[in-house]
Amino acid sequence: MLTLTDTAAQVIRDISAQVTDSPETGVRISSEHDGTGSLVLSVVEHPEAADQVVESEGARIFLDPQVVDMLDDKSLDADVDEGGGVAFLVTEQPR
Repeated sequence: MLTLTDTAAQVIRDISAQVTDSPETGVRISSEHDGTGSLVLSVVEHPEAADQVVESEGARIFLDPQVVDMLDDKSLDADVDEGGGVAFLVTEQPR
């Protein structure tokens, strides 16, 4: 199952809080429909019916069914630059 680093969990909590006060808000990960395998992250107020929900340290991630297997053994990390820009990184889970 996808795991989150402490940094990713903090960034997701911060982003979710900026959008709405709803406790259901989280980041949804889905795939591009252009065949490239690229992932799309978007802040949403609640998961879709078929989404797998991953919760870590108060952060909520909603996985589109098409990406669940792809991310099963991965970890989501985040990098915040000096200007406050965020980049999410998908890495192998530590063994």
